[in-house]
This record gives sequence, structure tokens and C-alpha cells, in this order.
Amino acid sequence: MKTLRIIALLGATLLCPGGCTLPMWTEGEVPFVETPIEVVDRMLDMAQVKKDDVLYDLGSGDGRIVIRAAKRFGTRGVGIEIDRNLVSRSRAAAAQEGVADLVEFRRQDALTVDVSEATVVTLYLLPEFNAKLRPILQKQLKPGARVVSHDFGIEGWKPDREEKIPDGILHEHTIYLWKIR
Repeated sequence: MKTLRIIALLGATLLCPGGCTLPMWTEGEVPFVETPIEVVDRMLDMAQVKKDDVLYDLGSGDGRIVIRAAKRFGTRGVGIEIDRNLVSRSRAAAAQEGVADLVEFRRQDALTVDVSEATVVTLYLLPEFNAKLRPILQKQLKPGARVVSHDFGIEGWKPDREEKIPDGILHEHTIYLWKIR
């Protein structure tokens, strides 16, 4: 049975089967919500990730995007996550998956990271954070770099590509891709 996920951005609560409810988050905080693996794979495919890429995942959660890119393509990756427990969980998962030599996870605020070495940046952050990241990405990323976001666009940027992925009855994932020029 698929997990039912509904994010209501105004008064937000995360619902799941059996009626469990996770607490609301506070303003300025980004909740951790897992990206389904089929969405991760599509994000990586849309960005045309290759072995020689350097992937940064801002708000990396449990590290699944960075780890998946390392496993599928041999890509070096950096996960940036502010939650200490998720960083520890990501490091353990990378070791278990045999890619700890290709990836690193840093406990850091995504708004303070230097992404200038990245050729691919992945995001699953709320629109207000994407908007704050926009000038950082514009300034630091080199032409040809790709930015891929799950479910939330970047205000002021028109995506080069947008794709919808159905997930059960109530949610449809949207993946946005931008190429830096």
C-alpha cells in the first residue's frame, strides 16, 4: 500500500495511513518529507547526471538523492542538511550502500553553502527557500550546471523542462529542470 502524503502549505499537517499525524513545522523550518525513489530517478535522469558530475543536494534529508546518484552513475555528491540526526542517518546509509567514498554529508544551512563546484543541484525545499537560494545559484553556478527541484519551482525562473509524475489519487509530483546559462 502506498503511503498517502498530503502537504497542506497553509496550516500544514502531514497525513499517513492509519490516521497518524506528524506535527506542524514552524515558520523558517523545512520539514523532512521523503522523495519517492521513482521521483529521485526521474530527477537524476532529467538532469542527465553522469559520472563526472558533482551533485549537491540542498536539504538532503536522509541522503537518498546523493546516494542514488553515486550508486547509479558513480557521481560524487554532497548532501547539505541542517538536521544532525538526518546527517548521521545519511552517512550510515552511504556506508551501508558502499558509496561513502563518493559522497559526503555536511550539517550546514543550505543558504550558507558554496555550490560553485556543483554541476547539478537538487532541491526539495519550500518555495520561500527556493526564492532565497536563487541569487546564490545564479552567482555561484557555472554555465551548463543543472538545477532540479521536486514539487516547487523557483520564483522568477522559467523551467527549461517540467514533468508530472502521478502518485496515487491525491498527489502528483512535479519535477522542474533549469540549465544555467
